[in-house]
Amino acid sequence: MCNDYEQHVTHQQYLEAIKALELDSSEAPAELPQADDIRIGDIGPVLRAAGNGVEVVSMRFGWPPPRPKAPPVFNFKSDGRHFDKSKRCLVILSGFFEFTGTKSPKTKHRFSVRGSPIMAIAGLWSEDADGALSFTMLTTEPGPDIAPYHDRQVCVVLPEDWAHWLFLTKPEEELLKPLPAGTLDVVTVRP
Repeated sequence: MCNDYEQHVTHQQYLEAIKALELDSSEAPAELPQADDIRIGDIGPVLRAAGNGVEVVSMRFGWPPPRPKAPPVFNFKSDGRHFDKSKRCLVILSGFFEFTGTKSPKTKHRFSVRGSPIMAIAGLWSEDADGALSFTMLTTEPGPDIAPYHDRQVCVVLPEDWAHWLFLTKPEEELLKPLPAGTLDVVTVRP
């Protein structure tokens, strides 16, 4: 399951995506933090609702463990659940990775939205008692582009549906589903 992604989206690409959706963003004209690999426990940019607009906030990848000695919750099944009362967010990224094989180092595959430098994964965010923010990614059944590599996939949300997820103005089952075949490009980055 997705436990590693890259963030090469520029602030200009982000602003263009937000402007096309006619959303208000209070973001200053600075670059989003760039990273080749954002893994569980790392900090990454997350888009969330802020009043009638949106804001980018840095959050830790993975909710704190639910009990002692448990791992962080970095993926959360969306199947059969409703998120109307949840704190919804979008993880901003340029691509995510899936791994195949049984021996280390495993084969690493990069997935991105065909023809777009920017994409997002539906997520949920939380704030702990100390005010620390964290997020988890939602998952669903694999679509045709992912199925050869993994038996689950993250819920990729195309830019035209970002506001629909953040403000839940479309039914969840229309947003939290695999994308049609050919929507994602895949490149093997480490055989």
